[in-house]
Amino acid sequence: MGFARIMPRFIALLILSLLAASPALARDSLGIFEGWGAFRDPGAGQNGPRCYAIAQPAARRGQTPKGFVAVGTWPRQRVRGQLHIRLNRALAARAPVTLTVGERRFALVAGQMDAWAPDARGDAQIVAAMRSASSMSVAGVGADGRGFADSYALRGAATAMDAAALGCAKLR
Repeated sequence: MGFARIMPRFIALLILSLLAASPALARDSLGIFEGWGAFRDPGAGQNGPRCYAIAQPAARRGQTPKGFVAVGTWPRQRVRGQLHIRLNRALAARAPVTLTVGERRFALVAGQMDAWAPDARGDAQIVAAMRSASSMSVAGVGADGRGFADSYALRGAATAMDAAALGCAKLR
């Protein structure tokens, strides 16, 4: 197995460790698909289990990506295919965030370090676009006043999203 095949698995494991909300909660790997991973988190209390497909942005040589994109499912909340993007840097106050998937552009709702689709319909449109595109990027203006863009390869994304949805299908 070459470096190119090991790296996506390493990235997925790194993402998993970064997302750990509590060391006591174990996450189940549902699979690694190119640069995307699918996981099931048992959750706690009313929130219950959640499943998600996740990937990190492409990084320049010698840099470690800080952000991620995830598409999640929360069966007990009847949420499926919800997009969440963790940006690689803090946004300027009220800075717009734009997601470009293939040729389509979407305006996102943003916090200081995070961005989401404005509603469930937006989530569905973005996920559908992700399934047919080869790449996507999220762009904004950082707190330092400089523009930035995080790019993601979408190869393996559809399979990871399907694995995440199936991973929580029996839990509804």
